[in-house]
Amino acid sequence: MEITVNHLMFGLFAAMILVFSVLTVTTRRILRAATFLLLVLVATAGLYFMLNYQFMAGVQLTLYAGGIVVLIIFSILLTSHISQKFEPVGWKKSYFSALASIAGAILCITTILQHKFQATTEAAKEIDMKLIGNSLLSTDRDGYVLPFEVISVLLLAAMIGAIVVAKRKKKD
Repeated sequence: MEITVNHLMFGLFAAMILVFSVLTVTTRRILRAATFLLLVLVATAGLYFMLNYQFMAGVQLTLYAGGIVVLIIFSILLTSHISQKFEPVGWKKSYFSALASIAGAILCITTILQHKFQATTEAAKEIDMKLIGNSLLSTDRDGYVLPFEVISVLLLAAMIGAIVVAKRKKKD
């Protein structure tokens, strides 16, 4: 089997996702966890680009990596001490987390190995960007404007609530 640039890029993106995912949940510093999450989301967008899903990659970069992670980092910087460390995890939680992770990995691997993947001979379907754009901006039955606005108001309220709770002065 010949190793191509696509194989190398896939391996790089997969390794980045695996390493930074583990670092996201194991680091004791909250700002580092948010930064590692950003790197996971960017590597996922790289995989979307490799699959020729440019729209999904763009959404991944703008909405998740560009919007949500920036909001998380902004909230962290406003509400907590950057140098604060989380408490170390006890051995019981580590043991059960490892057990759950191993069970999930075994389930995923056995499911993938039992599935019969078949190549298709159909040509790729043309993507109508005008239809996608109209669907995103529509207020009709299948439109996404109203859910987007509701989620943005919810995120704003959550961020304001977190700031109020974090900045509340304790009475002596």
